[in-house]
Amino acid sequence: MKTPSVLKRFLIWRLKHLHSRPYMMVLSLIVGIGSGLAAVVLFNMVHFIQNILGKGINKEQFNFLYLVYPIVGISLTVIFIKYILRHSVWHGIPGVLYAISKNQAVIKAHNMFSSIISSALTVGFGGSVGLEGPTVATGGAIGSNLARVLRLSYRNRILLLGCASAGAMAAIFKAPIAAIVFAFEVIMIDLTTKSIIPILIASSSATLTSYFFLGQKVIYPFNIPYQFVLSELPYFLVLGVFAGLVSVYFTRMYMAVGRLFENLKKTYLKLVVGGAILGGLILFFPALYGDGYEAINNSLHGSTSHLFEHTFFNSFKESTLAALLLLIAIILLKVVATSTTFGAGGIGGIFAPTLFIGSNTGLLFASVLKYFGLKDINVSNYALVGMAGLIAGVLHAPLTGIFLIADITHGYSFFMPLMITATFSYATIKYFESNNVYTIQLAKRNALLTHHADRNALVLMKVDTLIETNFKTIDKDATLGDLVKVIEDSVRNIFPVVDKSNNFIGVVNLDEIRHIIFKPELYDKTFVSELLNIPSEHVSPEDSMEDVVKKIQHSGRFNIVVLKDGKYLGFVSRANVFLSYRKILRNFSAD
Repeated sequence: MKTPSVLKRFLIWRLKHLHSRPYMMVLSLIVGIGSGLAAVVLFNMVHFIQNILGKGINKEQFNFLYLVYPIVGISLTVIFIKYILRHSVWHGIPGVLYAISKNQAVIKAHNMFSSIISSALTVGFGGSVGLEGPTVATGGAIGSNLARVLRLSYRNRILLLGCASAGAMAAIFKAPIAAIVFAFEVIMIDLTTKSIIPILIASSSATLTSYFFLGQKVIYPFNIPYQFVLSELPYFLVLGVFAGLVSVYFTRMYMAVGRLFENLKKTYLKLVVGGAILGGLILFFPALYGDGYEAINNSLHGSTSHLFEHTFFNSFKESTLAALLLLIAIILLKVVATSTTFGAGGIGGIFAPTLFIGSNTGLLFASVLKYFGLKDINVSNYALVGMAGLIAGVLHAPLTGIFLIADITHGYSFFMPLMITATFSYATIKYFESNNVYTIQLAKRNALLTHHADRNALVLMKVDTLIETNFKTIDKDATLGDLVKVIEDSVRNIFPVVDKSNNFIGVVNLDEIRHIIFKPELYDKTFVSELLNIPSEHVSPEDSMEDVVKKIQHSGRFNIVVLKDGKYLGFVSRANVFLSYRKILRNFSAD
């Protein structure tokens, strides 16, 4: 892309007068404000739609509009994406992680508005997903495209994506500290002193932007009524294990439903099946409708009213046993509703569903304890801590869970139960699942960047950029005399043997035939097919570099052949891999 003259002059001026660190601080401020505005716009769009649609719902009775609204919303989303936008819209945080690992931290420009529109239609009409993911995707697109226009390095593009993610979370929850922790724990893959200040600036500026337009009231208003009592330690520990097991269920059910929809190839079929399932679930369990913020707040105040409103079960609202059974039902079905929303074509995030399940998990746990005679415990506090437990489990982000709940409640005095539950939830799910719902697909494709810089360097390396082609090939039917002529013009000591269609047959190693190449009497009697050997290992351009390195080590050779559909492409050398690895590691981790 040709650089406009004004931008070119600015870039030249910046190099001369503005050092990299203050420059990144200014950019992080811009990204933070942009992410904050994205959160404000999305929040207002969703609630504008919900307020209009809510006029047709009578809260005192069962309403069939719950069956219709989600299908309409997802249909509008699909129409917008397929026929108006004509580009795929990434799902929030997984999209940002994919951009970092496989797309050089580049996100297409349309994501600066498409995630807002599509998720507003999905969630506003009742899709059972959240707003955080699309806000992160929008902020990430702002950061990525700003970095692209300003010709920033890959490392700085990642930094702006981290700033955008922190800004989006800070603006939605008005929780700047938790947003910073989230950026480092989930998004940022290499924590350095250079990245700390920009993340702080982005988080604080996004929070202030949200304050300016939406006020300072947090999305989940809650005040902890009492301090932690040591005698309740065992209960919070068990809650942590329980939250971890619920997180395992969440992760596996989410992936299972996703696979079912992947098998439905037609868009209309996904829409019909998904819309019918989602509409049916919400028809019988209206608490699953939309982002679930109202239901979460009910749980945080110890109320089970969200379980009975608009339902067939309203006549049982005084029954404790009915409330427990309905809590179990919506915990199990929320992840189905969320996965179905995505499978049908909706756009949103899983952060809010995680909080929804977490609050109801804590409410269920405490309600069971009270049902069996522990009358003195405070149900609300367990609902609150349950949210931290599910974030720690589902997202594999215990610090984010701890600080988010402490941030939005100003309950830092309640740190101990938050830490206990989050820790045991995280430890429980790690026993069953090594990756969270954001990263499990990337990990299966060996495309996941982690906090391990050496492994990240391998993920960022690509086989097709390391292929060396200056090897002279020889036909399988050639004689030793023909091979000697090829050797005279070659600078390598390996000669790939191919047929006339470039199909790979084997290799001839100069060291293995050195004893006969000076015997002219053998030139016409000896054929290449008699001299070649077939390597034990080969790679393809689609292989991950981690697999390539393992094959190089296993073969014990300095060069390994690259094949695609049996066709010879070249070789990857151990030396070239090492040099590329060192270069990426240096550029990636330098502070």
